Amino acid sequence: MEDQLLNLLMYAVPSLIVGSVAFLFFREHVQNEDDRRKFLIHKQLQRESLPQRLQAYERLSLFLERINPNKLLLRVAPASTNKNDYETLLINTIENEFDHNLSQQIYLSDSCWSIINASKNATVQLIRKVAMSDKIDTASKLREAIITEMMDKSAPSNAGLSYIKKEVSELW
Repeated sequence: MEDQLLNLLMYAVPSLIVGSVAFLFFREHVQNEDDRRKFLIHKQLQRESLPQRLQAYERLSLFLERINPNKLLLRVAPASTNKNDYETLLINTIENEFDHNLSQQIYLSDSCWSIINASKNATVQLIRKVAMSDKIDTASKLREAIITEMMDKSAPSNAGLSYIKKEVSELW
């Protein structure tokens, strides 16, 4: 009886060891194949989405350039001499540009989108702050005051442009 038990153990133990090792290797192989498949899918998606992401960065760079107060004032002429009408026109132009590019946020990081949004809001606030002055009573004076204000500091959109350039450089 003891011999039979010993024979059984002599055959069973090596079989269990070989079976366990085979199971571990098979499980590792399946995991590696899954990882490889996921990597290939991710690589394919990244290759297909990169042009769209770059286009989103381009469009938002253009947006930031267009809302730069110096360029905005050259492009958007006052329709009347009323400073409030001109202030409203400038802000509406910025908001319309922003609304036109809202869908691009899905291709950007959250931090980049936040900085672009902050640049837009800072530009709107700059226009409103300058327009609040009692010394300014016409649209042409508002234009001059905004340009004068921009001589002393850089445009709020420059921070957004710098961040976009940094983020795009990280794509390579």
